[in-house]
Amino acid sequence: MEDKPIKNNKKNVGQIFLEEATGRGPKPKNRALGQTILIPVLAVFTGLVLGAIFILLTTVEVYTAFGKSFLDGLRVSWNTIAVAYSALWDGAIGNPAQIIAALHSGNQKDLINAFNPIMESLVATTPYIFAGLAVALGFRAGVFNIGAEGQLYMGAIFSVYAGYSIKGLPAIIHIPLALLAGALGGAVWGFIPGWLKAKTGAHEVINTIMMNYVAFHFSEWMLNGPMKRPGYDPISPTIQPSAMLPVFFPPPSRFHLGFFIALAFAYLVYWYLFKTTWGFELRTVGANLFAAKYAGMNISRNIILAMTLSGALAGLAGANEVLGVNHNLALSFSSGYGFNSIALALLGGSHPLGVVLASLLFGTLTNGATNMQVVAGIPIDIISVLQGFILAFVAAPAIIRTIYRLPTPSTEEELVSQSTGGD
Repeated sequence: MEDKPIKNNKKNVGQIFLEEATGRGPKPKNRALGQTILIPVLAVFTGLVLGAIFILLTTVEVYTAFGKSFLDGLRVSWNTIAVAYSALWDGAIGNPAQIIAALHSGNQKDLINAFNPIMESLVATTPYIFAGLAVALGFRAGVFNIGAEGQLYMGAIFSVYAGYSIKGLPAIIHIPLALLAGALGGAVWGFIPGWLKAKTGAHEVINTIMMNYVAFHFSEWMLNGPMKRPGYDPISPTIQPSAMLPVFFPPPSRFHLGFFIALAFAYLVYWYLFKTTWGFELRTVGANLFAAKYAGMNISRNIILAMTLSGALAGLAGANEVLGVNHNLALSFSSGYGFNSIALALLGGSHPLGVVLASLLFGTLTNGATNMQVVAGIPIDIISVLQGFILAFVAAPAIIRTIYRLPTPSTEEELVSQSTGGD
């Protein structure tokens, strides 16, 4: 009898990814996809629970009540959490009773006031979507774009200049031109570290961090010099009305077209990554560099392309804030959208749909935090703590699996889920 050769059934990451992406290999089990969705949901829930604990630990009335009796402590604790999260909900989504009353009255002003909280949450969500997509696209290609904040600033500078310096254009031309200028500014700032990594091997993390500071100081110099409007404050001229993104409702609403533009770009990024050959190459380079080289893919070109596109998306986040919200550029105009984008990409699994959902979560939490501080007296920093918990649990899914006794997916299921983003 002849000995039959023993087949090696082990697959590397590249083989698994290529089989899944081309549809020739076995499909990932539903369990892996289910956990891809379930873990972020449980992370949010667990973050809210721990956030409630921190609220109790920072509330003096709770300690006083427990000093009287245990039942009083429980009652005050429950009331404190209920008031805090109710205020968070009302500030982020709206007061249900006010919304119902406005719907019954049909009065336009009452309707706008009732739905303004959720519209403000969508306004806060919009730059998160752009910035989150920027970092997620980079992650897909295996590059870590830590420079989204600087690219956002450069996009804002380019966009505001196009907004106030070009005059006499109709809005249908001026708005796309100003958005394109913002994308160009961010793309240039993403191209430089991408080119350095591809051609010299310089690490993109270090380069993008350093370029953040260059962008910050460049914007400071511009706003104190060439772009400064008359007066003492370092602020740019107001953009032309033809460059302002349309607002859908009268004041106090600021809900503008940028939100739908962000959703359109989320779809475009999804289509590009998962439906085109170039997107397939980007994902292959990110999944397994050696497999991509073996397949004959141009590694340098894909790295440069990924960083350039990532920078363009971050630049659009800055353009959105200038054209849709502020209508000018001032020092420190960003509230950390570029830095938070790293958390959004991680929370969203580097998938465009996941990034949109994560951005909605962060936008609503950020918008509702102010009302929670005013109504319940809870420090606004608690929201940052809550976001940190959520991010930590998503970054370490083993903790969530241990807490809720979830089964651990097989190696192949986890690799395929990471490579395809649950798509």
